[in-house]
Amino acid sequence: MKISLCMIVKNEEGLLQKCLDAVGPYVDEIIVVDTGSTDSTKEIALGCKAKVYDFPWCDDFAAARNFSLTKASHDWVLVLDADEVLTHFDKEQLKSVMTGDNSIVGRITLINLLTDKAGEKRSSERISRLFNRNIFHYEGCIHEQVVRRDGQPYPTVNLDITALHSGYSAEVIKGKDKITRNTNLLQEALHHSPEDTYLLYQLGKSHYLAGNFTEAVNTFTRALQLPLNFSLEYAAELVQTYGYALINSERYAEGLGLTQYEQYYAQSPDYLFVLGLVYMNNGMFSQAIVTFLRCKEVPEGKTEGINSWLPTYNIAVIYECLGKMEEATAYYKQCGNYRLALQRLNMISSSLPV
Repeated sequence: MKISLCMIVKNEEGLLQKCLDAVGPYVDEIIVVDTGSTDSTKEIALGCKAKVYDFPWCDDFAAARNFSLTKASHDWVLVLDADEVLTHFDKEQLKSVMTGDNSIVGRITLINLLTDKAGEKRSSERISRLFNRNIFHYEGCIHEQVVRRDGQPYPTVNLDITALHSGYSAEVIKGKDKITRNTNLLQEALHHSPEDTYLLYQLGKSHYLAGNFTEAVNTFTRALQLPLNFSLEYAAELVQTYGYALINSERYAEGLGLTQYEQYYAQSPDYLFVLGLVYMNNGMFSQAIVTFLRCKEVPEGKTEGINSWLPTYNIAVIYECLGKMEEATAYYKQCGNYRLALQRLNMISSSLPV
């Protein structure tokens, strides 16, 4: 069975070539819908043998996505963004999925590149990107979702496909003014649906990425005060980012309220890690160490190193703050090549008497 790649783009000349070069060998057709580029985006797409169509931007991502689906020649479509580059693609598994149930949705692994004070981090998530366009389409003007046209629930399957996403990196966000655009669209959507917890989560995340931590806390609080299904993936990330927003706002005591969500996320190293940071910032060092050690006992979470060198590093920091340099050194050494741990080891060794 054949597959069409469907994309919507605007001013992506710095990213598009790499994206299309990586995916080109695995798809039978490339559909690129341009929503108003003023750079060489369309020329790059044409150079990669894509079929390029114009779509007047109407502040509705679902409308643009669905327009791209109408241009596909094949029933099965794979959806990517220009800031996503395939790093692994199991074509045989994909074929078996496509020759099976037409009402199934395939979820790829997206590796998000994140930048903070400690440098670059990577987090992973599963996201729905492969489906039959006759059965599914998009809904939602911002952070659009794949839904069945008849509104019924549907099964998903994890695909052996991985893509690297640079859209959350500080450089890309700044260059595209992405946060301001998303914030405006989300606020407009919430005007019509003020109790939509998913929209509140996305707005809170936009505030967080912009460094507006107080606004992020306020928005996440609104979401958490509404009925929320804590088994949903976005709910877990909402709780975790809420914790980071509180820490960045230096509202450490309020962060202790995260303990109420342990009943849902006791086996999540991502949740346990931010809880450990909350304890740490409240001077509750024993609880912090115990919680960081719990991170190391559970399977890998979404953030790279969340059950290994990241909690280990923070345990070392606690021991160093307590003046227990032997224990601190031992834990720093367990962090492997983690840059911050190596820096602390150098500082400690340079301060030792000769």
